[in-house]
Amino acid sequence: MPARLIDGRLHARAIRDELKLAVERHPNQRRPGITVIQVGDDPASTTYVSGKQRAAEEVGFQSAIEHLHNISQRELQARIAELAADPAIDGILVQMPLPDGLDPDQALEQIPPHKDVDGLHPYNAGRLAQGNPTFIPATPLGVLELLRRERIDPTGQHAVIVGRSRLVGRPLALLLLQNHATITIAHSHTTDLAAITTTADILVAATGKRGLISGDHVKPGAIVIDVGITRDPETGKLTGDVDRASVERVAGALTPVPGGVGPMTVAMLLVNTYRAYRQHLGQA
Repeated sequence: MPARLIDGRLHARAIRDELKLAVERHPNQRRPGITVIQVGDDPASTTYVSGKQRAAEEVGFQSAIEHLHNISQRELQARIAELAADPAIDGILVQMPLPDGLDPDQALEQIPPHKDVDGLHPYNAGRLAQGNPTFIPATPLGVLELLRRERIDPTGQHAVIVGRSRLVGRPLALLLLQNHATITIAHSHTTDLAAITTTADILVAATGKRGLISGDHVKPGAIVIDVGITRDPETGKLTGDVDRASVERVAGALTPVPGGVGPMTVAMLLVNTYRAYRQHLGQA
């Protein structure tokens, strides 16, 4: 029997509906506000940013895109500081990657932790590491919420995460650890990857390497979460880190690409923004 497909679009739509209702019922006349800064004209970034703006406006947020060109590090940080001082803006997000010559760490550290809805400021990363998180990066948070809504309990499960980025792999490992899973992190220097991944009850692929995980990497009945997203150069279609055809024959459940983790990432960014909004109003 082929793996059950986990519908991220369905769960993300439910989250957006919940947020829209919460915004409509909120007594404060000011709507939650989020601003996304995009530097340059990277096509993928433009697509992502437009999607985030549409989702934000759909749930009733005040959303803006700051599209900047030919800007210096000092000018970028000055603009972030201006947005940070604006009381109508609850969340600030700097779309990655930045063009060559701009330091992403300096830009991210310019965002106040209480407006860092992407959860990448060192303060928020440190809070997560200590087990007392404030804002958590949206993709790991989306993975955890997807498991919760699918009634998949990580407690006592062996979770293997392939990928160690600060945006996905590392924070997700901490989140799953805090939810009582046993964690293994694999990466590009792991020897005999399949020997590690076939021990996983929950396998998360987050490398951006198309088709890296095949059916030979999967324990029968495992839950497979495909975070990677790349475009097939031959067909132009979006694909993930997982070779879906072979993994479907082995796994118990699988997130597709597209339509799995991606929609949840956007939904949880909105959740973070609404949480920041409530905090700024002194309600959380």
